[in-house]
Amino acid sequence: MSSFSDQMEHGNSTQTPSSRGSSEMERTQSQMESGVYITSYAAAMFIAAMVTIGVLFITIIATLTVMLRSCQNRNAGVLQLGVRSDEKMFILHAELNRLEVEEFPSICKTHIIQYFKEGDQYLRDLKWTIWMIHSYLNSLKPHADGLDVVLMDLDDILNVVEDKHQAAAHILDLYTKLQASGWSLILITRKPETLHIVTMETLISSGYKSWSSLIMRSDDEMLMESWAYFSNRRAVLQKLDFRISSVISSHMDALTGPCLGKRVFKLPSPPN
Repeated sequence: MSSFSDQMEHGNSTQTPSSRGSSEMERTQSQMESGVYITSYAAAMFIAAMVTIGVLFITIIATLTVMLRSCQNRNAGVLQLGVRSDEKMFILHAELNRLEVEEFPSICKTHIIQYFKEGDQYLRDLKWTIWMIHSYLNSLKPHADGLDVVLMDLDDILNVVEDKHQAAAHILDLYTKLQASGWSLILITRKPETLHIVTMETLISSGYKSWSSLIMRSDDEMLMESWAYFSNRRAVLQKLDFRISSVISSHMDALTGPCLGKRVFKLPSPPN
């Protein structure tokens, strides 16, 4: 019995290291598996953190770029506004006094000459003025009797047409839209009556039609100052019961004197 018991104990003792080894291997394998899992999780967290940092960095760079451009544009706008304000003052002074280029103040001569020659700023000013004209006249409703009139300086039209300036399309568009809104358009020019037929042909070939009246200078009026000629013609229109709603011109002689109607619009002077 003792021998059998010894053998059983010996068998048990020989199996114990094997079982212990198996348990240790299982724990080792479990630890290895656990180690791999932790490493993958850490890698995923690291990658996510890097992506987040990258996105934040790009966002910060983009925000700073936008802010920088905004500041630059704001500063440029202030500078441009100041320059344009000075130019406008000198240009208006030149128009009011009909100054020649050599009479321009030396401090602004370069800017004014550039304004007239390049034409980019002129077109922007023209579009803005046309917008104001539409904004005002669209707020009014002309009567069906056809006596609500808008006077347009024909020389502004002829000048851009003859020079084939790109402003011609904008002025024609202004004319067409005013006509479509029911306004009676009266064209008035400094040219003599002897050029009546030629002037009409030029207008028609340039897309103008159906004007209410075309006023040209008589022989006696050719001896008058242009501002007096315009004033007298406006007074005659009012005596004929026409209601002048607006006068549109780039020349000051057409925008001074009596009988100017409700509102006048000064178009920018076209580049020479």
